[in-house]
Amino acid sequence: MAGKLRIVHCFRSPVGGIFRHVRDLTEAQVAAGHMVGIVCDSTTGGELEERLFEQMKGTLALGIHRTPMQRHVGPGDVTSARRTYRIIKELRPDVLHGHGAKGGVYARLFGSLLRVSRSRVARLYSPHGGSLHYDENTATGKLFFALEYLMARFTDSLLFVSDYERRTYRRKVGEPPIPNTLVYNGLRATEFETVTAGSDAADLLYIGMMRDLKGPDIFIDALAAVASRLGRAPSAVMVGDGDDLPRYHEQVKRLGLEGNVRFLPPMPAREAFVLAALVVVPSRAEAMPYTVLEALAAARPMIATSVGGIPEIFGSGSPALIRPDAAELANKMSQALGDLAAYRKLMPDESTLRARFGADVMAAEIEKAYFAALAN
Repeated sequence: MAGKLRIVHCFRSPVGGIFRHVRDLTEAQVAAGHMVGIVCDSTTGGELEERLFEQMKGTLALGIHRTPMQRHVGPGDVTSARRTYRIIKELRPDVLHGHGAKGGVYARLFGSLLRVSRSRVARLYSPHGGSLHYDENTATGKLFFALEYLMARFTDSLLFVSDYERRTYRRKVGEPPIPNTLVYNGLRATEFETVTAGSDAADLLYIGMMRDLKGPDIFIDALAAVASRLGRAPSAVMVGDGDDLPRYHEQVKRLGLEGNVRFLPPMPAREAFVLAALVVVPSRAEAMPYTVLEALAAARPMIATSVGGIPEIFGSGSPALIRPDAAELANKMSQALGDLAAYRKLMPDESTLRARFGADVMAAEIEKAYFAALAN
């Protein structure tokens, strides 16, 4: 099938990497002449996300539709699902692309229901980590992976953002019985312009969601430990929001770091990069984090945990990678801040990043998967 498509992206939470991924995709798809719409949760996000939606509003022919979607499975899911299905049905998509666990379930179930009355709706799913982060040895993990296995029969194509994510799916869910493609997250050309830290920049920057999965607590514990190694208390900026934010404020206070740590609300990554000399990504789990790509493309030195798809960006043997452990992070912070010029040389080179992580490459591969799903 050739021509222009009606594409609907369905996901729960319009924050972080999933939202960034969808924004990049919709921009490229609109530029290619497709009609695009978004269906997502109305209860998540803050001022930054509202501004981003406002910027997108005039470009999406199928509109932006926000309706309550709860994070965890519960009684409210029935009402939420009905409401979401009605919205999607009215949009008459050719392609229904679900992102994350909840978006993936909705896209595949509702796409299958639409097939009862329509000839073709391509049902695609990008996990973005999602339910794959669960431990397969727990009852919750076993339930989710059994559901993922079941949902595969209602899926036309799986799109993985890292080889790690694809390997994890195979190990925890099983070999996909459907077409599946590895498509790395991509950056725009302008994002490869260098960002220089300000003259009054702090030593260290954490930017991301304020939840334990992303490791803010590890970052704070490492700050407390690194002071003795450096001979001074390093300064830090923590940018982000989330339900666990008050707990991190309390952790900073408990460790006596109030004079060294500044908390700021969410902001575009390139604005945050100006605020500190060294970027730290202390996540316990990731799929393919945009923050890492954005920081490296902006020529910012960084420390990151060797989890998820991060080693695919740096190279598995990179000395910039650590375990999600406060003591190990403190050692690496001390090394990097001790000689930042030398540490900067450990980062991947720009030409390698451009070749593997371009937004144009990402959009083209995903469009190819759409047309293949419709053809089959």
